Amino acid sequence: AFLGPPEVNISSCLNCINVSIKLPTSHARKNGKLLTLIDIYEELDYDITLKTLDGEHKRSREKTTEANFHTVIEELYPNRNYCVSVMITASLNKLSIPSAWKCITTDSVAQQDYHGVVIAGAVCFSLILAGALKCVHAAGYIVPEKSLPRTLV
Repeated sequence: AFLGPPEVNISSCLNCINVSIKLPTSHARKNGKLLTLIDIYEELDYDITLKTLDGEHKRSREKTTEANFHTVIEELYPNRNYCVSVMITASLNKLSIPSAWKCITTDSVAQQDYHGVVIAGAVCFSLILAGALKCVHAAGYIVPEKSLPRTLV
């Protein structure tokens, strides 16, 4: 029987990709209970293939003893498109169907700091506006609506 495909979800981080993997369900039952692949094999291997503009790169094989797990692919270039596919194999079963490709663009520093830049920009704009109004008022272009009492003039 073929293993797979696993369910894969990815999210981007700075210079990295978070990969969440859910093992495929098995059709084997024991005492009426559906067994997971971990129940059957105890330990599974998974291979992650990373696709970029310059080709496919197979990462080193890892092992898992959990039905749902995640891993992080690090040391990637920021603001670049990457696609990920995961294949599950067992020591006793090398027949496997890889997951569909999932693609994402890694975060750049600019995207990470975007909210900070917007807030800082708003604060600077407010200060410049307040300063400009103060100068215009001091120059006499903005006059109070009520004129000063005769004694102060």
